[in-house]
Amino acid sequence: MVGLNGERSAPPVKLILVTGGVISGVGKGIISSSIGVILKAHGEVFVLDDGGEVDLDLGNYERFLDVRLTRDHNITTGKVYLQVVERERRGDYLGKTVQVVPHITDAICEWVQR
Repeated sequence: MVGLNGERSAPPVKLILVTGGVISGVGKGIISSSIGVILKAHGEVFVLDDGGEVDLDLGNYERFLDVRLTRDHNITTGKVYLQVVERERRGDYLGKTVQVVPHITDAICEWVQR
């Protein structure tokens, strides 16, 4: 982090406090450990069976739900815009100006309905 005077400083410390008093077996340790794993894993890439690279959350969904997902189960802004640009280049919009509504929103709806 860079301060107002241009000097580098450490980012502010953020804390997560898990409380539960002296009651045993309520899950304080499990919660603390789970939060630690989540924070450590944040931002990691998960590779799907078909080679698609997605956020680690999709990998968690695969494990928790015991399902196999593909790159088509993950929609991103880049994928939607690429689809719309390719359609525009093919002439699918008949020379009309490409707009968020209806072109982008239609592409999102089509993706979800597949």
